[in-house]
Amino acid sequence: MTTTTETRWLDAEQQVAWRAYLLGTARLMAKLDDDLRQFGLGINDYEILVRLSEAPDRRLRMADLADRLHQSRSRLTHTVGRLETADLVRRTSCTSDKRGVWAELTEAGLQLLEQAAPYHVEGVRENLVDLATPEDFAAIGRVFDAVSEHIGQR
Repeated sequence: MTTTTETRWLDAEQQVAWRAYLLGTARLMAKLDDDLRQFGLGINDYEILVRLSEAPDRRLRMADLADRLHQSRSRLTHTVGRLETADLVRRTSCTSDKRGVWAELTEAGLQLLEQAAPYHVEGVRENLVDLATPEDFAAIGRVFDAVSEHIGQR
């Protein structure tokens, strides 16, 4: 936030771009979420499975997983609980730190992820990647890396 008393309003072009971003991201996330429903997953469930699949031994401490997903720990605990009931994820105690809990991708979770991933990636391509030039898509990555870094420093 700026500390000046004068508001730096968005100009007309910036306002159009901002509103396009808001509506476009809301529609994109809703579409991707809807596409994953055929697998019994939502976009947040899918992202948890992806993060676990990419981790060493397909497991992460719950606190680390919450940080990587930018989710509250209570929300993540609830979501992982649902995934655990579906036998997609299991929670285990951390032997080196009695307070720590691991979230681990089960074999069933990995299999479901392997089924869902091609559909999800096709949805990302069809509804975002293929609509942008390679330069525009690279710019999106640069902008949101900068946003994440900027906000993460606060």
